[in-house]
Amino acid sequence: MVADLTAQPVTRWAIGVEFDGRAFRGWQTQQAGVVSVQETLETAISRVANHPVIVHGAGRTDAGVHGSGMVAHFDSAAIRQERNWLMGINTLLPETVAVRWIKPMPDDFHARFKAIARRYHYFVYNHPRRSALLAGRATWHHAALDVARMQAAANALVGVHDFSAYRAVACQSNRPVRDVHFVNLSRRGELIRLDIQADGFLHHMVRNIMGVLLAVGDGRADPDWAEEVLVSRDRTQGGITAPPDGRYFVDAHYPSQFQLPQAPIGPLWAAAWSD
Repeated sequence: MVADLTAQPVTRWAIGVEFDGRAFRGWQTQQAGVVSVQETLETAISRVANHPVIVHGAGRTDAGVHGSGMVAHFDSAAIRQERNWLMGINTLLPETVAVRWIKPMPDDFHARFKAIARRYHYFVYNHPRRSALLAGRATWHHAALDVARMQAAANALVGVHDFSAYRAVACQSNRPVRDVHFVNLSRRGELIRLDIQADGFLHHMVRNIMGVLLAVGDGRADPDWAEEVLVSRDRTQGGITAPPDGRYFVDAHYPSQFQLPQAPIGPLWAAAWSD
């Protein structure tokens, strides 16, 4: 029997979601037969709630892109304790998706529209030979990379800019201007991490930025090229679109009154990086 949503008050629930992007064609629900993170969550949560549920995420990730700190929300009239929601949902989810936390929220909270910043990590395995264990988790780049050169190039991208040259040709956003709060590169052994935060991101923006930084890092381009691409506002002046492997949605920021749980930033396997 399906619950009657009009019979009792509806509660808005925020959830923290972790997912392996290799199993999905992206976050957003698509045509029938295409597996997405959103649809997978909706199916599991609807069964626990005993009524249809729509899940709204803080961002939309591409096929193959992972999530370690995606924030989402759904509404339900079902009466469940937080522990019961978590146990029920995770029991029904495949091993490639997990809900890490859940919290009741005020009605004006919205995972997408109330987010004031989003943050991504992008990992590169920099070694002459590929790693079987990092396949799909980090992008492999065989040529030696100079992180200092990459950082010098990335510094030009901080601030409010028109990122037309760094978005996909098929990007549907009407506003190409974004405010990038920081772009930091660091290295731990053979792993390089890009840490970037902005008020929002355009389609393929992070991957196109990494495409330019990789060319700068291995000496194919000068650090000034990143700024030259930016001011051109022309996608054809940029580099390749880096693979989705290694890109992670790691955090979404909200006004302090919502008091969302503070989870560790980044995937668990990269916990050696301290933020």
